[in-house]
This record gives sequence, structure tokens and C-alpha cells, in this order.
Amino acid sequence: MTVAVSLLRGINVGGRNKIRMADLRELYRGLGLSNVQSLLQSGNVLFEAAATDLAGVGQELEAAIRANFGLDIHIILRSSSEFHEIFSRHRFCDEQLLEPRKIAVVFLSDTADSAAVDQLRESNPGREIMQAVGRELYIFYTDGMARSKLDSSRIERALRVHSTARNWNTCKRISKLLAEYGA
Repeated sequence: MTVAVSLLRGINVGGRNKIRMADLRELYRGLGLSNVQSLLQSGNVLFEAAATDLAGVGQELEAAIRANFGLDIHIILRSSSEFHEIFSRHRFCDEQLLEPRKIAVVFLSDTADSAAVDQLRESNPGREIMQAVGRELYIFYTDGMARSKLDSSRIERALRVHSTARNWNTCKRISKLLAEYGA
């Protein structure tokens, strides 16, 4: 069995793209996924799958959400081991880690082109500190996330990939749930 995390982009934000988590968990179970748990209302779903092809599972989930809820939602999937690597690959200093509300991990659908990341960094009007490692961007929002212009839409346009962001505290909570799976 493969233990995985699915991160849905843009659901239950500002009253748009509403999906009840109970309905979402039921949809996952209906697709043959087991031990399904959701965390928060923002579309974090942990599950076990017999399939090892997570890309295929993601496509199946996106199609099922489109068919059942009428929403075109992008899903980013990470295996439990990939998710745990997030914590070993970050380059935040101890001082930054003391402000977890200013830290976001942006999960990308594919590895970003380094020249595109450099261009995004150079064209960004804010003081955010950004590092790309694998299929993730690690961002420290120096002035906080609320006022930043560096959002998922800007990132997706610049890097030409789909993305969804989670704050550091949410990532830690997901990691804790994965540990409870034994993964």
C-alpha cells in the first residue's frame, strides 16, 4: 500500500469552490482508496492506495471531483516519504522557524525551471525569501502572507506549473498524521 497526501488547490477559500470534507472523503473511498482522513477544510486528504502510480490516482481524483462537484480542481500528490523530505530539505534558519505563520511550502506539479524561479525572484515586488528545491518552493513571507503579492496565481504564471501552498504549521500537522499511519 502507498500512503499519500493529496493537496487540493483553491477549495473552500472565500466561499468559492465549496466541498464538504465528509463528501470529499466519501469520494476518495468510492474510488477504492482506504484509510481516508482529511485535515482542515482546505483540501488536505491523506489516504492509502493499492496503486503505486500517484499521477494516475491524481488524474482519477480530478476527474471524479469534476464529475461529482462540477469543479475543475488541480490536485498535487506526494507520497508519505516525499512529504517527510520537505522537513529535511528546507533551508529556513532557526530565526525564521520561530515564525511559522510566515512560512509556506508551495507544492508544484512539476520541477520548476531554475531560470523561471530566478525571474520570479527578481520580478517579485515584495521582500519574500524564496528557495526552490525539487518540486517545492519554500517561501518566507518577511512582511506576512496577507499583504504579499506573491500568491499561487503569480507563481503558476511565472513557473508554468500548477501549485498549491500550505503554511508550515499545516505541513507539520500533515506530517504528524502521516506518522500515525506508520508512514
